[in-house]
Amino acid sequence: MSFPQEENGCRISPFAHRGNVDAENTDDVLEHPPRIVKKDRFSASLFCTLIQLFLSCGRLSKAVDAFAAMRKIYGLVPPDLSSWNRLLREFNASGLVSQVWLVYSDLLACGFVPNVATRNIVIHSLCKVGRLNSALEMTKNTTGDIEIDTVTYNTVIWGFCRVGLAQQSLSLVSEMIKKGVHVDPFTCNILVKGFCSIGMLEEAKLIMDSLVNAGWVCRDLVGFNTLIHGHCEAGEVNAALKLMESMQKEGLFPDIVTYNTLIDGFCKIGDFDQAHNLIHEHLESQRSINNLGGSLKIVGTENKDFAVRGSELKRNLTTYTTLISGYVKWRRLEEALSVYNDMLMNGFFPDTVTYSSIMKGFCNHGRLAEAEVIFKEMESTGVDLNNVSYSVLIDFFLKSGNVKGAFALQSKMVVCGIAFDVVAYSTLMDGLFKAGKADEAEHMFLSLLNLNLSPSQITYSALIDGLGKLGDMKGVESILREMEAKNVHPNVITYSSVINGYTKNGMLDAALNVMKKMVCRSIMPNVFTYCILIDGYFKAGKQEIALNLYKDMKLRKVEENNFVLDAFVNNLKRGGRMDEAEALFREMSKGWSPDRVNYTSLMDGFFKVGKESAALNMAQEMMEKNLGLDSVAYNVLISGLLKLGNYEPQSLYTGMRQSGLAPDIATYNTMINAYCKQRNLGNALKLWDEMNNNGLMPNSITCNTVVGGLCEAGEVDKAMDLLSDMKMVGFHPTSTTYRLVLEAASVNKRAETILLMHEQLISMGVKLNRVAYNNLLTILCRLGMTRKANLVLQEMARKGISADTITYNALIHGYCKSSHLKRAFATYSQMLSEGISPNIATYNILLWGLLNAGLMRETAELIDEMKERGFVPNCNAYNVLVSGHAKMGNQKESIRLYCEMVTNGFVPKTSTYNALISDFAKVGKMKQARELMNEMQVRGVLPNSSTYDIIISGWFKLSNQAELDRMLKKSYRAEAKKLFEEMNEKGFIPCETTLRYVSSVLAKPGKKAEALRLLDGLYKRKSAK
Repeated sequence: MSFPQEENGCRISPFAHRGNVDAENTDDVLEHPPRIVKKDRFSASLFCTLIQLFLSCGRLSKAVDAFAAMRKIYGLVPPDLSSWNRLLREFNASGLVSQVWLVYSDLLACGFVPNVATRNIVIHSLCKVGRLNSALEMTKNTTGDIEIDTVTYNTVIWGFCRVGLAQQSLSLVSEMIKKGVHVDPFTCNILVKGFCSIGMLEEAKLIMDSLVNAGWVCRDLVGFNTLIHGHCEAGEVNAALKLMESMQKEGLFPDIVTYNTLIDGFCKIGDFDQAHNLIHEHLESQRSINNLGGSLKIVGTENKDFAVRGSELKRNLTTYTTLISGYVKWRRLEEALSVYNDMLMNGFFPDTVTYSSIMKGFCNHGRLAEAEVIFKEMESTGVDLNNVSYSVLIDFFLKSGNVKGAFALQSKMVVCGIAFDVVAYSTLMDGLFKAGKADEAEHMFLSLLNLNLSPSQITYSALIDGLGKLGDMKGVESILREMEAKNVHPNVITYSSVINGYTKNGMLDAALNVMKKMVCRSIMPNVFTYCILIDGYFKAGKQEIALNLYKDMKLRKVEENNFVLDAFVNNLKRGGRMDEAEALFREMSKGWSPDRVNYTSLMDGFFKVGKESAALNMAQEMMEKNLGLDSVAYNVLISGLLKLGNYEPQSLYTGMRQSGLAPDIATYNTMINAYCKQRNLGNALKLWDEMNNNGLMPNSITCNTVVGGLCEAGEVDKAMDLLSDMKMVGFHPTSTTYRLVLEAASVNKRAETILLMHEQLISMGVKLNRVAYNNLLTILCRLGMTRKANLVLQEMARKGISADTITYNALIHGYCKSSHLKRAFATYSQMLSEGISPNIATYNILLWGLLNAGLMRETAELIDEMKERGFVPNCNAYNVLVSGHAKMGNQKESIRLYCEMVTNGFVPKTSTYNALISDFAKVGKMKQARELMNEMQVRGVLPNSSTYDIIISGWFKLSNQAELDRMLKKSYRAEAKKLFEEMNEKGFIPCETTLRYVSSVLAKPGKKAEALRLLDGLYKRKSAK
């Protein structure tokens, strides 16, 4: 019996339409079950055993094929109901829910009548994929002797709770009570967990109290542990501690699960001191793990509030693994390794979870070689390698851009018989999104569907997160609708991903509406949900809404944590208000301890505003509070000190090594960047080699930094060799790499060289998209190679890649540069006719072209058109207009536009000031020119060599006028000489005109000593250059 289809193609429950077994013939079927020949019975039993073996080995497709062969090819039927139930149970446990329904349909078609166990398995499978209506239908449509028991109700209640519908499940409890079905502790604990999972912690406790007070259940350890876990997951660890106190009042004593849950809670919020206190005060009365080093020391037990009845509880493998995972999460690898070593010394052997956590720690720090050693150790010691173990390495390979390595591991999984399940698919999909390979990520999702695997909340959340970060919010909305259609209910993580997507794309109102929708559906936002919104509104400059959200969070009793502090501190950091940031840091952290991330963020902020001593004070305070500097903090320290320019990169790098910290990818990137800026490519390449020798995979930042350094030094061939080597390990050049190489290739101004590099980079895996073509067009057009650019444009069209505003701007700029204004405006008209909107940059380029050609009337007309289209001049537009009019000698208009520019809050750039100063200097208005030079410096705009050349030449030229008084001539020349000395002190080299004027004055009798003094300084400066 196959499942009927709804109109939309989704399977619906057939269980109310069992045509083969009806109320009239049920007794007959029970008395006379289907007759199976003895030989067939034996063969069918063998098939059933084979199917179960395939499922136990994770060879799911083989199990499905074996069942199909048994039924369709050999026509065999499982001999009895218990055989059918075993098959149903095994298929359900393996996650092949669709196969459960197929087997159940076949069971009915073969004339077997299901019992309550059969029904419970099928109901469980329906609940697993959110088919709650079908599950409810099965509970209501019962016939014959099949009864609905406590397990049935508990399964459906679990189904509602697991998708965040705990409140709706309460009606089932009422139904149980009315029908006299026993409410047991499982019922209570499922409800408690359900309410905890949606953040309704008070309600969860109230339900437990109500069922206990009504006499239905007694409080048990599992219930309390579930409540404690709920509070820990919500970050409310102090409340969880109070629950442990209340346990003892009820006559219950914490077990190792209780303590491990609390330890995990403290680890999640980064409070490792409290985690270690729990261990040495409650789990071991005589010994403890030293928080800093993980070594053992003798301590006393001062706190006896939570004394454990019976035998003393001891740390177990889970305790150690929890600590290790916590440290890894907070990127404190050295502490994690210390705990790991301590665990081995105390006779505990790592399991798959422990090994996977250590591997993740190495991967987080880019230490691939050590991660692979752990992986091989797992293989050699016989520890089961599962999806999680492989997923850690796969995720790392994807994040580092090594897609080939990731898929090689996927193939190895298949060869080793490890089922590529929903978790593995979700990991690959998430990793591909993070590696910038969105198409491959979406293909992975489709592959999952094609294998009849049901996407979980985690899968959908990863897909939503990836699409949101790409800005595809329509795609996100479509996925949410699909989840609803498939009865996969979003949880707080899913909604937080949606909110994050809207926030990242500046759609804050839509993000806020999602949170309101969450609350309406009884899914309570957690501290991370609030943090996303608070940070988003802060970034948008909407301080009041951000503060109101913070107040709402407090009203809902969502406990603030380090992430909230980060959101507030980062808001002040963005404005450079570091004194206020530090004051807020001190105030907000009175109730709890700031973590290393908070301190590192402050240190980074102080470095960025040039407050070196305050930054170093933060580092010192971290050390005093035993937080220590991890790789991230040390990277901030190195980066900040290097930017000040007072430190040698190698000394800082050595200092990090001496502190026992292994440099990670960010460290190497910072160091390599510093060496490239110093043009010390030798040391940069040494670090590149060191990275590879240490098993650290260079990422796109590393590669682009080294390629940029080589290209800037004219070593384009070496840059290409490096890219060729990177291709061998699965790295493909990015659009930035592409641009850097083409820029370097354009130095010789030969189109053939540029296009050759273009072809070579494409062969290395550069994605040939609009971004790549626009980079190529921009470089060609900047060099005036508009014919070649048009050929590239035609190639784009042939490949189905449409031009955008950037494409047309490049062409327009090329035509304007080549003084082909008619073609520039023809391209502009074509742009409009194709429905591509110009931007302010389009108009700035056209204005620049018109002003260079002296077409003032056309300039005014274009400004009017620009304003009609809703564009107002920006800083660049004003720079173009002021400079253009000044160069044309339209002094009155240039000054008017300059005044309008500064009134509107724009600061002219140096070249604009130079044009204005030159305009005054040409007509001998040197006082006005000098005033402009003073004004530009007041506005923070630094004069360059040209500024000094213009104004010095202007003073000398003015002093050469024959009709001038001798004293005036002398004062003008004195002003010129003063500026010349200032120019020399600042390291600028004068142009030929300036030198000619200076020489003509200094060549006069009696000026020899002064000439030697000035020119000696000038030549020293030249030789230094």
